[in-house]
Amino acid sequence: MKTQKRMTLKFYQSLGRLFYAIAAADKQVRKVEFNKLKELVREQWLPLDSTEDEYHSDAAYQIEIVFDWLNNEENLNAQACYDAFINYKNEQPHLFTEEVNSLILKTGNTIANAFAGINKSELMMLANLSIELKK
Repeated sequence: MKTQKRMTLKFYQSLGRLFYAIAAADKQVRKVEFNKLKELVREQWLPLDSTEDEYHSDAAYQIEIVFDWLNNEENLNAQACYDAFINYKNEQPHLFTEEVNSLILKTGNTIANAFAGINKSELMMLANLSIELKK
């Protein structure tokens, strides 16, 4: 995948919030959802661009790091994490190309399907995400 704009650490961190929100939409994040996310980061997100963090690791790993950190926090609101992602997307629309948006939806759907299919909470969040990404 080629991108015209260089991604940032904050971009990947925002994705971590979004993917956590999708997994937590039903109030429970399962290990299989996190494992599926890690698989997709390696297969799909790492090749996206060459942005690195301050430790010279691929910045796409920030998706996993933020997801895991949020998952270990108590009393986090999935909707608040989703809203934070949407705010970031609206502030940085140039980073959200058609290819990136497609990968975001693919990742979100795969996480939601990882455990017993997509439930109503996840479905609603994914539908709202699809609408937001088309704006």
